[in-house]
Order: sequence, then structure tokens, then C-alpha cells
Amino acid sequence: MLVLASESPRRRALLAQAGITPDAVLPAAIDESVRKGELPRLYAQRLAAEKARKVESEWSGRPAFILAADTVVALGRRILAKARDDEEVRACLQLLSGRRHQVMTAVALIVPDGRLRSRIATTRVSLLRLSQAQISRYVESREGVGKAGGYAIQGRAEVLIKEISGSYSNVVGLPLALTVSLLDGAIHG
Repeated sequence: MLVLASESPRRRALLAQAGITPDAVLPAAIDESVRKGELPRLYAQRLAAEKARKVESEWSGRPAFILAADTVVALGRRILAKARDDEEVRACLQLLSGRRHQVMTAVALIVPDGRLRSRIATTRVSLLRLSQAQISRYVESREGVGKAGGYAIQGRAEVLIKEISGSYSNVVGLPLALTVSLLDGAIHG
């Protein structure tokens, strides 16, 4: 049995692309505040593990594999949180315009005996140098609200991307090859 500790429709769609359908979906509500001095990689790993453990504590079904993930957009050591409104989307895009940043997704898997396995994927993304008109059009689409870094690569923002190095599905929200490998290793390995 596979329990997905995420309410993200993108993560469910990505798993479906790989032929994986969770038996249950149980979102994990946790405090996602960044701790003082916390680096992006450690932040993503901590949140993914906390989400998995939270769902494990709430799960009352038969033994299960619990899969959680957390995606972080980082500009150097700076973590760009999920944009809460249009102004935060605009601020993120102005900050990322013409620059390279990293998208990190930590994937955590709790196996039925309670052990936690985790991995992390990093993708480097470069945005074009954006004009104020391009930024305004994207902000008006409202697509970046609620997205880490203020954009969704699988939507209109794809035209703003100059270059990507690494897993595309990681930037969408779940690195598929890494996730499938982690699941296969835990189930069959």
C-alpha cells in the first residue's frame, strides 16, 4: 500500500505518468517556517521527512509505504518561499530575471517497518532577462501564486526559461526517476 503525503495535483499526475497510483492521499499540515541559518537543501530534506512522519503518525490503515516530498527554489543560500500573492510573484520574478537558480526536491519514504529513506534532486534553471511587461503578463495570469519561486514551469512560465539542467519533473514538483528508483529499491530491494 502506498500513501502519498501530499495534496499536490502535480505530484499525483507525475506519479500517474510513471504508472503509479497511490492507494491513499493524506496531506501533511506542518509548520514550513525556515529555521534561522537553515540552508535550502537541509530545509527541503527536513520538511519532506516531517511530512512523512506526520502522515505516519496519522495513518491508521494497514502497513504502508508513505511518500512525501518538498520542493524548494533557492537563489544561492536564499530560499524563495511559495509566493502568497501577486506582489510576491512579481518580487520573485524580478529577483530571478536573467539569473540561474536551483530547484531542489527532497523525497522521503517511510517503509512499513518505520525506517525513513530519503533522496534529493537538484535542477539548475536559468530565466531569461525579463522585461517589466513580461513579468506583468505572468503576474496577471495568477499562475505563480502558491508556487515556490513564484512560477510554474509546466505552465506559462515555460516561455520564460532560458535553460534547464537536470530533471524537468523535479521543477514541476517530483523528480520521477529518483522517486521511482527510491520506491523500487524499498519495495523490491
